[in-house]
Amino acid sequence: MNRSHGHRAPSGRVAYVSGRYLPHAQAGVHIEDRGLQFADAVYEVCAVLDGRLTDEPGHTERLERSLGALNMPMPMSPAALALVMREMVRRNRLKNGMLYLQVTRGAYRRDHAMQANPKLSVIMTARAIDIDAIGKRRSEGVAVIALPDLRWKRCDIKTTGLLANAMAKTEARKRGAFEAWLIDSDGMVTEGSSSNAWIVTGDGVLVTRNLSSTILAGVTRAGVLAALKSGAGTGVEERPFSIAEAVAAKEAFMTSASGGVLPVVSIDGREIGNGKPGPMTQKAHALYSKLDQSSTAP
Repeated sequence: MNRSHGHRAPSGRVAYVSGRYLPHAQAGVHIEDRGLQFADAVYEVCAVLDGRLTDEPGHTERLERSLGALNMPMPMSPAALALVMREMVRRNRLKNGMLYLQVTRGAYRRDHAMQANPKLSVIMTARAIDIDAIGKRRSEGVAVIALPDLRWKRCDIKTTGLLANAMAKTEARKRGAFEAWLIDSDGMVTEGSSSNAWIVTGDGVLVTRNLSSTILAGVTRAGVLAALKSGAGTGVEERPFSIAEAVAAKEAFMTSASGGVLPVVSIDGREIGNGKPGPMTQKAHALYSKLDQSSTAP
């Protein structure tokens, strides 16, 4: 067998599973982990830009809220979690990418009833993102389609039970769109399959759905709201809106950790405004990027 000396092969992706850093391809959980069996798990996605974790405190706080809603404790202190997240960024040599964190109730004999004192599984993975592709979407805008919201009634909990979201996203891609905006039984937009939805009215007011159990409290959504409210002369309303109102709007956009602020230029094939990213969307992106008050260096 030929062995090379003095040269190390470049390291590949690294995952974290319950205290161990492992090669990504070798990482795994027990076959009876409740995250696999019941989607009895929550997750967070944190963007890494220029080697910095973006909106980290917001993601940590939302993780704790989601865990609490399912009667699960934090798997470690926020300080310890921050150290592991930074180590994942370092080990994966991540400059621009996404850090995924999942916490499951752990591995037990299959039983629908939830364990009172769970032995949590903690999983982290990281991957690079194509900054140029995101920049192109931001400069050209994206298309969305409207679909019925088939998700469960606690969308405020960021669980790994994403089958309805995945079905909606897949249908959007089949129809040549980037995202699906989900419509409730009253005909109002809740949010996207993996994003929060926004419009700009004819009067220049920004509108996004108010927080409730029907939508996820997006961390990027919160950052954009804070940024917009700090910008002089920017009116913001948190309320439901319909697809008809969105089609008649001056502009529309979506927010997410993976894409930041992305313009929406058509819904179900109908152009929004002039069919191009508008000035208010660009302002929202600029203000949010400038605010960036939660980004932390690893």
